[in-house]
Amino acid sequence: MPSPTPRMLAEKHGAVGRMVFNKPERLNATSLDMWEAIPTILDDFESDPAIRVIVVTGAGDKAFVSGADISEFETVRSTPEQVQRYEEIAERASGRLARCSKPTIARIRGYCVGGGLATALTCDLRIASEDSRFAVPAAKLGLGYRAAGIQTLMSLVGPAFAKEIFYTGRQFTAAEAQGMGLVNRVVPVAELDAYVMRYCETIAANAPLTIHAVKRTVEELSRLDGRPDLGRSAALVKECFESADYIEGRRAFMEKRRPVFKGR
Repeated sequence: MPSPTPRMLAEKHGAVGRMVFNKPERLNATSLDMWEAIPTILDDFESDPAIRVIVVTGAGDKAFVSGADISEFETVRSTPEQVQRYEEIAERASGRLARCSKPTIARIRGYCVGGGLATALTCDLRIASEDSRFAVPAAKLGLGYRAAGIQTLMSLVGPAFAKEIFYTGRQFTAAEAQGMGLVNRVVPVAELDAYVMRYCETIAANAPLTIHAVKRTVEELSRLDGRPDLGRSAALVKECFESADYIEGRRAFMEKRRPVFKGR
């Protein structure tokens, strides 16, 4: 299924689905049509059994996502009703990405700022180039952040670094971001694409049911209300042990060969 807007690209490369924020002339700043397209693209990737990993990235070499496209605010966020509608659509898209059933990797190059960083944080893993820059400039704009967004950041970097990121509003280097736990890996610019692809291939070769069970269990253990559904996690573990993939994994180990997992 093609993307509803040319500003969001949906590509498939073997087991990898790529969702690309495609507005490089504005550093991939997100507009309303881009938010609206995200659930549609993810629905297509999730319904395709050939897709095992989803990469989220930005077009060009200047930015992952630089935040919201403020230039359209006068037309789409100028009244309380418009603001509410915009926020509902953006939150729906962000929640859809966070709850995606397949593993997600944010491929980051350049600026990853504000809403762009929030988008990267909803992905499971973050791999950044050495020239990437990270910031949440809310305090420079007088913006408030909801508890859920702060919790997502805090769960990665801890309270002290979360406060530093928000209090200063400054840009952090990729090395600083990795030191805080904001990103998983930092690699030279020339190696970024190959590195991300190797990670995708590694993940795609593993058992999808196991990965899904871990993803959902982490989701439950990270709930803001502190009340994880452990029964849900137990059911997913049971599904793994009752799967054909578990049989394949055991046999492949005994036969000293690579397993071929089917996700069932």
